[in-house]
Order: sequence, then C-alpha cells, then structure tokens
Amino acid sequence: MTKIYTYCLLEGGDVLHGVYSSLKAAHRDALKLTNKGSRRVHIQHDGKSVVPSLKLLRSIFAGEFDIKVDYYSDNKMVSILKTKLKE
Repeated sequence: MTKIYTYCLLEGGDVLHGVYSSLKAAHRDALKLTNKGSRRVHIQHDGKSVVPSLKLLRSIFAGEFDIKVDYYSDNKMVSILKTKLKE
C-alpha cells in the first residue's frame, strides 16, 4: 500500500484555493496569498506563533496527517491541511 499525501490550501479557513502534492508549492502559495499587509507572515500551530519556513513546516508535518497549520498576516489567513489519500 502506497502512502500518498496531499496538501489542501484553504483561504479564510473554509474556501479551497488548491490541492498540492508538493509541500514546497503549497508553502510558496500560502506565503504569496498571506503576504498582503504590512506585518510579517507567521505560522500558528499548537498555540505558538513563529516565522514560517519550509524546514519548520516539514518538521510539523513529519509522520502526521489530517493536521492543519495556519498562516496569517494583517487581515489575511490561509491554512494548509495535510491529508492522506485513502484507498
């Protein structure tokens, strides 16, 4: 059985923007969508707020699925949801 993970990019928490097989592409687009204000983009996960990086995102998602990470800035929020395809 092959493990295939997908990354869903959600705008505002509920509007589907896209589905990706690459975490790098999902991270890139999440940064582009969120970086519209004057404040820096941050990741919200487990009650912590940190500056996003691909390395950090990979460590958060490592070995997990059905997990969501929120990117936010001034007035924009985007989420990446890691899911697993089921047979």
